[in-house]
Amino acid sequence: MKRFLSVLAVTAALPAAVSAQQFGGHFMESWDTDSDGTVTLAEVEIRRGDIFYMFDSNEDGFLDAQEYVQFDETRVADREVHMEEAQETASRGASMGQGKGQGTGMSAGISGVQNAMTLAYNDTDGDGQVSREEFTSNTAGWFVTMDKTGDGVVNADDFGRK
Repeated sequence: MKRFLSVLAVTAALPAAVSAQQFGGHFMESWDTDSDGTVTLAEVEIRRGDIFYMFDSNEDGFLDAQEYVQFDETRVADREVHMEEAQETASRGASMGQGKGQGTGMSAGISGVQNAMTLAYNDTDGDGQVSREEFTSNTAGWFVTMDKTGDGVVNADDFGRK
C-alpha cells in the first residue's frame, strides 16, 4: 500500500516539459479513484490526505522540514522518471497530437500541481511545518486550477490546448 501511495504522491509533481497528454494520463491514473474518467474534488481531497499520511513518518500529524525533504526527494525522483519516459517516447518518433487532450496548454496546470505540494504553498500559518488540515485545506483552490473547463471535474477535456 505504501508503494502504491508513493506512486500517487509523486505523480502530483510531474515536470512541465512532459506533454499535456502524458501528464493527463498519469494524473488520471493516479487521482481518478473510481476509474470513471473524471476526478472530483472529493477524490483529490482523499488522495491528498493519503499523501499526507504517507510522508508523516513520525505520525505526529505534521509534515516537518525533515519529512518534507523526503517528500521533495521523492517528487524529484518521479519527475526524472517521467522525463525519461517522455524523452524515450520522443526519441521513438511518437507523435504528440494537436487535438483535444493532446496539446501543450497544461504547462501552467502542471506547475500548479507541483507548487501545490510544496512546503511554502501548504504552510499557511508559517510555522515551518504543515498540518494535515493545512495540507488538505488548499485542495479546493488547487482543484480549480486543474479544472480548466470549469465543469466541476477534471477529465481529458482539461488537458487540451487553451
